Amino acid sequence: MSLRSPLGLAKGLGSAKDGTHHWWVQRVTAVALIPLTMWFAFKVALLSMSDYETVLASLSSPWSAALIISLIVAAFYHAALGMQVIYEDYVSGKAARIIAIMGTNLLLFLLGTAATIAVVRIALGG
Repeated sequence: MSLRSPLGLAKGLGSAKDGTHHWWVQRVTAVALIPLTMWFAFKVALLSMSDYETVLASLSSPWSAALIISLIVAAFYHAALGMQVIYEDYVSGKAARIIAIMGTNLLLFLLGTAATIAVVRIALGG
């Protein structure tokens, strides 16, 4: 006895076997964002009344730069995964869905790259 519908059997379509990985990565990035965001909020609050040189020196440390880049990568990847799920659930046309996912991924990649380059330039003193 099969749990598949007659239409599913006729079309031969089954699971893409990719949903578990997507779900798992989205949860891992969400968990990683918790301490990173808390650290970043604490850092911003701590440096909010500091002068430019103090902020620059603080952000230039290797640990701060590494944590900020980790925050950027996790946040943009998490956003890309979340937007993909939204598009897959609510955009009905296949072409429109693919264009929306690709456009969002490209935009998030460009923004994440720009943010990472900015942090690296600050960290290297450029």
